[in-house]
Amino acid sequence: MADQQSEVGAAATPAVLWLACAAQFMVVLDVSVVNVALPAIQAGLGFDAAGLPWVVGGYALAFAGFLLLGGRLADLYGQRRILVLGLALFSLTSLGGGLATSPGALIAMRVLQGLGGALLAPATLTVLTTAFPEGPRRVRALAVWTAVSSAGGAAGNLIGGVLTDGLSWRWILLINVPVGVVALAVAPRLLPVDRPRAASARLDVPGAVLATAGVGALGYGISQAERHGWGGSSTLAWLVAGVVALTAFAVVEARSPAPLIPPRLVRLRPVWAGNAVMLLAGCCFVPMWYFLSLYMQHELGYDALATGVGFLPHTLVGIAGARLAPAVMRWTGARVLIVLSALVAAAGFLWQSRLDAAGGYLDGLLGPAIVMSAGMGLLITPITTTVTSGVDARDAGAASGLMNTTRQLGGALGLAALTAIAAHASAPVDAYRHVFTASAAACVAVATLAGALPGPRQDAQRPGSS
Repeated sequence: MADQQSEVGAAATPAVLWLACAAQFMVVLDVSVVNVALPAIQAGLGFDAAGLPWVVGGYALAFAGFLLLGGRLADLYGQRRILVLGLALFSLTSLGGGLATSPGALIAMRVLQGLGGALLAPATLTVLTTAFPEGPRRVRALAVWTAVSSAGGAAGNLIGGVLTDGLSWRWILLINVPVGVVALAVAPRLLPVDRPRAASARLDVPGAVLATAGVGALGYGISQAERHGWGGSSTLAWLVAGVVALTAFAVVEARSPAPLIPPRLVRLRPVWAGNAVMLLAGCCFVPMWYFLSLYMQHELGYDALATGVGFLPHTLVGIAGARLAPAVMRWTGARVLIVLSALVAAAGFLWQSRLDAAGGYLDGLLGPAIVMSAGMGLLITPITTTVTSGVDARDAGAASGLMNTTRQLGGALGLAALTAIAAHASAPVDAYRHVFTASAAACVAVATLAGALPGPRQDAQRPGSS
């Protein structure tokens, strides 16, 4: 135990924190940075209408599908080894995608890039939860990680617009290469050497295959619902396939001597309740960027770059909220902060639902942006802290992979559901009103569901605790 504590203390440095944040920023950025460059990519490589969505979807599906596997690999083979492997794969495929000369080559690189991201995202969180012991230092580290994650997702449109307009669409991928090379150079110096793998440790291959297939099929089915409706044959087939695979996964896990998600992990109240809250939060927060982007471009007539600039208040306030969260948690505890911040976000969404087709940015978007983003920024850190609290070091990767998967599926499910709600509106402005009203209701549900979260741990976060 003493050796483990000394390793943790040596690893818990600002440089380790920023290494994890840099890797996470790349992963999250590449979910959204491609969106504004799609027209340029289509013109440059000759994509047809059916193939173009796979530039985004190939990355997203591979990322979501392999997160559980990526998390468990970090537990079994070592967080440093998996983080370096993820960095190398992500950087190489970014280079390959940036140099692609055909649609097929670009899609293949994006799928492999998603796999690299699925190795990186759980590893970055695992590095932090093992390097920083539970308490105020971990909360502050997670707040920075959350702020950087929020900045990566929100800045995607702006960075994509600047690079595409100023250089070429290829630079939205090539920009990852120098960042990845620097991270690869410093990671072995900053992270402690992985402990020798136990002879009894082995990967649950059937569980890994079923989890990847189930999450991938479910994610693809949800994406089909946006185009073909929930009752469409393609949608139902993929959703049923996903449910069957995940059901089989649960059966295999219950009998496996080395499960991908150990039952002892999901029996922890912070884990199952925290992931339920994260799923519901993702349903309203992730789609917000999509619908606001459409509103600014279709209703206000903004181009891609102006839309990215329009998201700056959301980004800055969200980062400020995430950085403020640890200080607030010392007074309220995690559960109370989740409730309060979810209600603040609900108020912001309800305010946003009053937008008018004739309104402008200052009178229609800026005020709600501040309130929504403040709620979002304050919310994610206490959820992440709750989900990772009380988790044994040997299960840190599995817990990180599960939380990332939950967030991705929540975003996909929320986007499909809100798109269906918008499709039944009689006018475009009514569609946006319905979407943001439904998002406000989801935030209220998050506040209600937070009642299932454990309360005693909040005492450890109060002033004077160590």
